[in-house]
Amino acid sequence: MRVLVVDDEPLARNALETELHARKDIEEIGVAVDAVDALDKLQKKDYDVLLLDIRMPEMSGIELVDRLKKLGRPIPAIIFVTAHHEHALAAFEKHAIDYVLKPFSAERVHEALDVALRRSSAERAAALLHALPQIQTLISKNAKMAIKVEGRILFIDPTEVVAVEAQGNYVLLQRPAGSYLLRGLISALAEKLKPYGFLRIHRSVIVNSACVQEIHPCDTGEYMLRTRNGKEYTVSRTYKSNLKNIAQFWVGTDAMILE
Repeated sequence: MRVLVVDDEPLARNALETELHARKDIEEIGVAVDAVDALDKLQKKDYDVLLLDIRMPEMSGIELVDRLKKLGRPIPAIIFVTAHHEHALAAFEKHAIDYVLKPFSAERVHEALDVALRRSSAERAAALLHALPQIQTLISKNAKMAIKVEGRILFIDPTEVVAVEAQGNYVLLQRPAGSYLLRGLISALAEKLKPYGFLRIHRSVIVNSACVQEIHPCDTGEYMLRTRNGKEYTVSRTYKSNLKNIAQFWVGTDAMILE
């Protein structure tokens, strides 16, 4: 197979190249320093797999894929390379798109390559068609959520919300600088906030994983979770397995204790 590495970070490019050279099923390895360089190479030659960074200057990885579609060029198997797991993971997993998180391990790179090769071109095209609009929204720096407060419409960054608590037919959005009581159901909001790294820890509470400072077990089998603003929440046994998604990797302990 032919693989093209597209990343503006030299260290990341070199690390990916090293892993690709270790495989016997790769006959050609191409390298592009950014999406513009990659577009030029892809118009001259077809590749089977694209190891594609998302955030790059001038043109993002998402924009590169859009350009290829408009040009009618064959779409390789896409393996997105990203350091922004809190925004991207939910979308990638929901739509079955391959991804590698930075910093990546050799095992994860090879696993993603194996998965990409098993997929048919039709499956890859269908997954990209459904996922691109959502991923584009998630990585946008201008992503906002609109809330109605005292007759006004306010636009806030979802990642600034620390937690959401259910209060009957209302939800309380907790922010570092205050809170907002809004009409709505926590189940609906949990689904909308999931791509931004929010986790359900209780039937009446969802938290921003980026704002979690610590967790510790209780004698009841539940966990206590503390956020950066010092507020504590009980993690029920039903949702404690969600805590595994707080950290990208675990050191000195095992996420299996949360099962």
